[in-house]
Amino acid sequence: MEAEILSSQPIREDGGETLAPDELRKRKRVVVGVILAAILILALLVVFVVYLVRPGTDTQKIRDIFIIFMGLVSLLLGLSMVILIAQIARLINLLQNEIKPILDSTNETVNTLRGTTAFLSNNMVEPVMKLNEYLAALKEMSRLFGFTRRRS
Repeated sequence: MEAEILSSQPIREDGGETLAPDELRKRKRVVVGVILAAILILALLVVFVVYLVRPGTDTQKIRDIFIIFMGLVSLLLGLSMVILIAQIARLINLLQNEIKPILDSTNETVNTLRGTTAFLSNNMVEPVMKLNEYLAALKEMSRLFGFTRRRS
């Protein structure tokens, strides 16, 4: 089942996955929308500047509207900062209460494994190696004294 899911997605030559055609169309639409919005904002800015440069323009009303607009932008930025601070607080809480215990448990497991390997090395591997050394020496001595023959 998992192999079927993986094989149904197109893969680029460099090994990375490519997007499905409908997802690619959605992303293209978003990019085109952003570009069109930027062009529209730029055109409105040009029209606004041309309107302000004309003689006889009532700049006091435009100034008041601009001040109101700046107040709304400040309110939006303040709200964004509050949301950002709340997200940072949630991240810190996650790190302290979820990730840190996992890391502590992993560290404890690694220390236990380190002790287990030291115990096995001292109590099993070394005696077996010494026994093999003694048996090899005994075998070589019996061959030297002629008790056994060398196999060919």
